[in-house]
Amino acid sequence: MTSDFSLLLPVYARDDPAQLVRAFRSAVDEQTLRPTEVLIVRDGPVPAPLAAALDELLATSPVRARLLALPENVGLADALTAGLAACAHDVVARMDADDVSLPERFAKQLALLDTGYDLVGSGLYEFEDDEAVTIGVRTPPTGEAHIKRYARFHDPFNHPTVVYRRAAVQRAGGYVPVGLMEDYWLFARMLAGGARAENIPEPLVKYRVGAGAYRRRGGVRQLRAELRLQRLMRRAGITTPLETARNVVVRGGYRLVPEPLRKVAYRALLQRGFRAGRSG
Repeated sequence: MTSDFSLLLPVYARDDPAQLVRAFRSAVDEQTLRPTEVLIVRDGPVPAPLAAALDELLATSPVRARLLALPENVGLADALTAGLAACAHDVVARMDADDVSLPERFAKQLALLDTGYDLVGSGLYEFEDDEAVTIGVRTPPTGEAHIKRYARFHDPFNHPTVVYRRAAVQRAGGYVPVGLMEDYWLFARMLAGGARAENIPEPLVKYRVGAGAYRRRGGVRQLRAELRLQRLMRRAGITTPLETARNVVVRGGYRLVPEPLRKVAYRALLQRGFRAGRSG
């Protein structure tokens, strides 16, 4: 038996209506194990075409679907916090509004979660415009000890793939805004607090790498967010002083390289984190 679970799907004004519909259908209609309910968090007002897409999905969903409409845009971390509080079930699956879940995603993740884990992620495929054309594969670390070591250097989970227990998220303090790294900071605290976690290395999500994806990861603003994250990690005792210094140089430096080099640097950063996790 697998647990009842909620699908948490945040949406905001810049999301594309067609991509939202595709994301929803892949994570609900096409799943061999469908969510018990879907909770869509509308983070502030949205344009009319996106509002129409939301109305269509709510009206035609094959499972219970609800809309939590926030009157103003509060940002992803606060939108997810509001959504988690409104979910009907303790087990919650994350889904972004522009990605695609493979049909066996929830069947495989929930079967593993029900063996006693608090957090389960998976590998993912990267694509740009055509989901049938894979441009990259992200394979996460596996094994609890390896995942905890890896977390000192890099996010050990592909955040659009995770399924977790809300109680474990809340014990860790929930989502906290840290630039684009609120998921990483949450997962690091969950692991430090004793949450049991695992990854399925098989890709179960197709992740859209759209225009501006690497631009958003760089710049002075993201450098400041990175430095804040490293301070938080150090204060929480997750990293040592030496590891913090290494992360500031490697991860901070990545934020400042020119955008054309950032994609290459990001791949190198993933591999560096993987090696560090194995040898840590």
